[in-house]
Amino acid sequence: MINSCIFCKIIARTVPSDIIKETEDIIVIKDINPKAPIHYLIIPKKHIQDIQSLDQVDSVIVANILLMAQQLSLVLSGSQAFRLISNNGLDAGQIIFHIHFHFLAGKNIPYF
Repeated sequence: MINSCIFCKIIARTVPSDIIKETEDIIVIKDINPKAPIHYLIIPKKHIQDIQSLDQVDSVIVANILLMAQQLSLVLSGSQAFRLISNNGLDAGQIIFHIHFHFLAGKNIPYF
């Protein structure tokens, strides 16, 4: 855990959030500033700064993130369509430096 990281604080339960789903290595929360009717954040519990910081040992976590997106889509009523987005680096719009993926679903999913 990184003490200054908001996601690490959410994972440690020192900052409240609306938890949708949780596994041993992943937490899914509602985005507080949604860009789609369904906007979740899929966050690994291990603090990894960004995609460039991934190691080979993190491949299981990345696979579990993709499988979590699949699971989330299967429980949605109606369409199983969704977008999965991860900003990597400040110039790409990353503002929280703990890797995470935006899961967007529902009607009129925005394009960025």
